[in-house]
Amino acid sequence: MSANNPRRRNSRVRNIQDSVVGVTSSAEDLSTSKALVLVAIIFISSILALGLLYKQFPDLEEEEQKHLHLPWDLEDAKQLGLVLDRYKEKYFYEVLFGVFLVYIFLQTFAIPGSIFLSILSGFLFPFYLALLLVCCCSAIGASLCFFLSNLLGKKLVKRFFPEKAAQWARAVTKHSNNLLNYIIFLRVTPFLPNWFINMSAPVIGVPLTPFALGTFIGVAPPSFVAIQAGQTLHTLTSTSDAWSWTSVTVLSVFALVSLVPVFLKDKLKAKFE
Repeated sequence: MSANNPRRRNSRVRNIQDSVVGVTSSAEDLSTSKALVLVAIIFISSILALGLLYKQFPDLEEEEQKHLHLPWDLEDAKQLGLVLDRYKEKYFYEVLFGVFLVYIFLQTFAIPGSIFLSILSGFLFPFYLALLLVCCCSAIGASLCFFLSNLLGKKLVKRFFPEKAAQWARAVTKHSNNLLNYIIFLRVTPFLPNWFINMSAPVIGVPLTPFALGTFIGVAPPSFVAIQAGQTLHTLTSTSDAWSWTSVTVLSVFALVSLVPVFLKDKLKAKFE
């Protein structure tokens, strides 16, 4: 039985390597220029969709209009929250869909600012609705970023982050049987930025299903902290105010819990072998 272990391990490694080859070769089939054009078309289409959403929003006063933009800092989020909160009762679904669409846009194109939308969601919506909204937007946006990275990812990541990509590729091969838990762990902990995970995942052969599901589950704990902070948005002076020893402890516990199935699986495997 132990003699078969190296064979099974080598087989799993080959499967991961085949997956990497399959994903990257499909991206290479499309020339860089065509991939850039396709990404540009998707980006422009997204901008047009946001513009259409803006046109559907009720007329705002001149003072309010200047605050209706992507929040780049906490003060922007505060002012935007005050504007949207005024119209939320009468135009609830428009406001909800607006946050949904903008959040996905930021995640899809790896644009900073989604943390402020998480805090804003906690201010505008009931806690559990805000948490579901953020988790869904994160999973959908990350999956779309996964798709775009599959078009250009190998060229960009290998050019600008070759060492990190190679390091994570080795980790993916090592954790090939526990990718879901591994993705959850990466999302809960701050070891790698989310935008880098989104761009690198398809390049190094992470399948979409554990990637999307792991993102949905893994972003819940840090989103829990951000949304809870959003309920007191008017008192926040910086994003660091959202963090406390309690929130750090909660995230640490979730990170450890995500690894428990891996440890149990390894122990059971060693016991029966």
